[in-house]
Amino acid sequence: MKLTSNQKRLFKTLIGAAVYAAGIFYKTDNKIVSLCIFLAAYVIIGGDVLWRAIRNILRGQVFDENFLMSVATIGAFIVGDFAEGVAVMLFYQVGELFQSYAVDQSRKSIASLMDIRPDYANVKRDDKLEKVDPDEVQISEIIVIKAGEKIPLDAIVIEGSSTVDTSALTGESLPREVSEGDNLLSGCININGLLTARVTKEFGESTVSKILDLVENAGTKKSNSENFITKFARYYTPAVVIVAALMAVIPPLILPGATFSDWIYRGLIFLVISCPCALVISIPLSFFGGIGGASRRGILVKGSNYLEALAETEIVVFDKTGTLTKGIFKVQEVVPQGIKKEELLELTAYAESYSNHPISLSLKNAYNKEIDAARITNVEEIPGHGVTANVDGKTVSAGNIKLMNKINVTFMEPNDVIGTVVHVAIDNTYGGYIVIADEVKEDASRAIRELKAAHIRQTVMLTGDAKKIGEKVAGQLGLDKVYTELLPADKVQQVEELIKEKSVKGKLAFVGDGINDAPVLARADIGIAMGGLGSDAAIEAADIVIMTDEPSKLATAIRLSKKTLRIVKQNITLALVVKGVVLVMGAMGMASMWAAIFADVGVAILAILNAIRMLNTKK
Repeated sequence: MKLTSNQKRLFKTLIGAAVYAAGIFYKTDNKIVSLCIFLAAYVIIGGDVLWRAIRNILRGQVFDENFLMSVATIGAFIVGDFAEGVAVMLFYQVGELFQSYAVDQSRKSIASLMDIRPDYANVKRDDKLEKVDPDEVQISEIIVIKAGEKIPLDAIVIEGSSTVDTSALTGESLPREVSEGDNLLSGCININGLLTARVTKEFGESTVSKILDLVENAGTKKSNSENFITKFARYYTPAVVIVAALMAVIPPLILPGATFSDWIYRGLIFLVISCPCALVISIPLSFFGGIGGASRRGILVKGSNYLEALAETEIVVFDKTGTLTKGIFKVQEVVPQGIKKEELLELTAYAESYSNHPISLSLKNAYNKEIDAARITNVEEIPGHGVTANVDGKTVSAGNIKLMNKINVTFMEPNDVIGTVVHVAIDNTYGGYIVIADEVKEDASRAIRELKAAHIRQTVMLTGDAKKIGEKVAGQLGLDKVYTELLPADKVQQVEELIKEKSVKGKLAFVGDGINDAPVLARADIGIAMGGLGSDAAIEAADIVIMTDEPSKLATAIRLSKKTLRIVKQNITLALVVKGVVLVMGAMGMASMWAAIFADVGVAILAILNAIRMLNTKK
């Protein structure tokens, strides 16, 4: 069985630790024998650290943790502290093992997402099924997805029905029913039926490909904390080496009774304590864990800079349609005049049956019976007005107020109706009206409540809808402000005004569908695409993509970002305070090499264990 690099390192460290223990327990007055035992342990445990230090020096990269550990431990051997020199290297390697384990855990959490990449596609070519790489499949080719297989490319079902597991993309466990005419997203799993589908996107442009690329490249956009630590380590390490060298040389020359051996030892302790491992390791690990944990919850964050910014959000601005509402129109009310309610709905559905307008589709869905085309003649669509058609010999006119005025029909104007009103006339006599409206998403109210609980100072909605509709939705959800009847340019201008209301460090997040709202997504501090799954514009324009249609995922993302920032701040505070105290003690001769080991390796291990908590995103 081939050992992994971590297993090899553990095995080597255990052997070295055993030799080190032999040196501790084997009492001898012969310093040469003692040196040989401890030197053997040192080479076994820290040989790779020494090699990396030498290699980096040859490449011009002198000041790093390998250099600090090598100088400190070799110095300990020179002053005769063999056991402590080996101990520093041993505990440093233990810290490295903890780091490797933590990074592996983070990678596994990302790898579980990466597992959505399909291995093959079953393509119908010349009446035969060929198993090919998804990259080789062209748009409009026919693919077959068997039960248990991953959907290899974005496609539309042309035959069959099944249940699809979307959890790998959305984080939701509830399967989705699909049948002829439904869209399939690559990366999902076909659970039970046989599906035949026509490919709509090449693999490079498919949902799964874009999501994998997004997550893999998230690490390239560093947070302010990570950038600070990178710059800090660049100047901090050489400064520490210079201070340690001065500490070892100057006091013996100017202080009466001071010895070089004592102050060299203090300088070595200073080097060990000041190694920036805890900061350099734990901070990127915290953000990496946060991004991985968010991905498993169906929230794609394009970089740790956006995760950090999200924690500082003060104002959240929502688009309405498709974000807080479903963007699907439904018949809310049928009000007949002189005829039965069922007859009014039936005649209107027949008159509208040739149109694919969302209002027409909602009328047909409400009627929910098969349309007999033989009953309809003389269909005429009147742009900006409505439609007229002959149904069962009756002239049916369905549309807005302008249509009723055009055909000179006296109509009834409803009071306090929120939504679109379709007026209907039958043989030029008013037959009543039907109210159609968009539905608010089930978890929209909870989303606003949770955002306020997360101390978001202001929640705002921007919409192009009429004032009456916008204010009703805002009141229903408990939003702080609503701006209605806005064009896309007006939305950008309104966001500009809201940005002036936030504090210097505060951020404004805009949540939209990522297609019509691209200008506003780009202008906001953080652009968040809601329901962006499968939408190219959403994935391209937004900084964060919520892969389901649930607004409440935004509150989850903010909680995750705040937890990440808390852990980062805890690790920075822990490292700086402990190191600062032990550094002062070391300079005063009050700290031993063991205290230095704790200040370096002990703090690094504690910081890594703290960072690993970001991998648990269940609560």
